[in-house]
Amino acid sequence: METVNEAQRQMLDAATRRPLIAMLSLGACAMGGSEGGAGLCPPVVAYSRAEQARAAAEAEALPEAAVVVRMLADFAVMREQARACR
Repeated sequence: METVNEAQRQMLDAATRRPLIAMLSLGACAMGGSEGGAGLCPPVVAYSRAEQARAAAEAEALPEAAVVVRMLADFAVMREQARACR
């Protein structure tokens, strides 16, 4: 089994962080309601541009190896899935 060294992990984290920040910044483009889907779709909370900018800045300030960066990327995917459900 191949292990990931610290330099590789930092490169991966940095590569993950850039798309995450882009997703947080672009989230305002799809700030609609979550009606539809016969009540089976989860609601999508709308965040203001200011909140999104703050979240992006806070994500950028996280340490390179922060697990929360990967978790936020997962959250962004789930939000897109919830929007598609409508």
